[in-house]
Parts: sequence; C-alpha cells; structure tokens
Amino acid sequence: MTARLTYAFDAYCGWCYGFGPALRQFAAENAGRIDLRVVSGGLFSGPRALPVSAYGHIPGANQRIADLTGVTFGDGYERTLAEGSTVMDSTAAATALVALRRQAPGRALELAGALQRAWYVDGHSLSDVGVHRSIAAQHALDSDAVADAFLDPATRAEAEREFRELRRLGVDAYPTLLLHTPTGVHRLGGPVTGAASLTEGLDRHLVPAV
Repeated sequence: MTARLTYAFDAYCGWCYGFGPALRQFAAENAGRIDLRVVSGGLFSGPRALPVSAYGHIPGANQRIADLTGVTFGDGYERTLAEGSTVMDSTAAATALVALRRQAPGRALELAGALQRAWYVDGHSLSDVGVHRSIAAQHALDSDAVADAFLDPATRAEAEREFRELRRLGVDAYPTLLLHTPTGVHRLGGPVTGAASLTEGLDRHLVPAV
C-alpha cells in the first residue's frame, strides 16, 4: 500500500528550512511506500509580501530554528537579512516551484530544498528569474523552459490555486505534513519532528486496527 502525503511548504518559511533535512531523510527511507506531493503556501503573499526588514522577529526565530533543528544559515543570507531590502514574495517563490517541478515532477522535494538553499544559504531573491535559471542548471533541467514558465502568468495562477487548495485542507501553518487515508486527512509530526518519528507516525496510521 502506498501512502499519499501532501507537504505544505513555503520557500520563505524558516521552519520549513529547518524541517527539510528530516523530511528528506524520511522521504528517502520510505520511498517505496509513500507518494509525496509538495504544495506551496502563500505565507508572504499579497499585503504580506514585504521587505525582510519588516519582519523584526526573523533573526530570533532563525536562532531558535537553528537550535532546535541543527540547520545553519549561510553568510549570503545573513548579509541579505542585515541589508533588509529584499522582498519576500511567496507567490513568486511558489511560481518558481511550479516551473521547476514541471521539468522533474518526481523531484519536487529536492527542488523545494534548492529554493530554500538559494534563500537561506546564498541570500538570493526568489523573485529573480536568474536564480531559477541557475537552480535549473544545477539540477540538469532546461533553464530556458524553467525561466519561460516562471514568467508565464498561467504558472503564477497555478501557484495561487495551490494556496487555495491548502486553505481548503485547513492548513494554517508551515511546515505541515498531511497524510491522506480512507478515514480522513491527518497531520503527521511537526516542524521539529525527526525522520524516525515521522516514520513511526506513518506506521501507526497505516497499521490496520485490530
């Protein structure tokens, strides 16, 4: 039996960055029995798409994320954070994920991680088409096709449909990992849950009741 999961993710979500290593380990260890879909949310969209300096809680939150998950934030990101003018636009980031995912549907989790590294390690704006060209090239994808898709309004519309889908599923925080079962949709773990605990949670839901 293959378990169907939805990963509610935002490329500008620090907790998603912290959760990434555990989720990737979980996905690799359970590759033969899960179907994992990565869907973007709109954490910083519309009126919330503001310069990073507008969110004064971020440095403190980053320290907590690092302490609890072990991830590190890169020098490029720290410089961008200190400079403060880069706008975090989750709609642009989600559009980029759609564009990248079209080239490699089975590698969505890997590509989501690449977007987060571009921001949280290198400090690159995820509104910059050149960043997405570079990610595509690094992952042996068609850079021109990714760039064209990123700039296509239809791709942005698809990303915005994903925002609405997550709202219908009741997602109100990121990261959220959802397991779809015959009895309903269940949340699996949380932002500081390790890979082994995620697998244990999956096992509990998949073992038939006696």
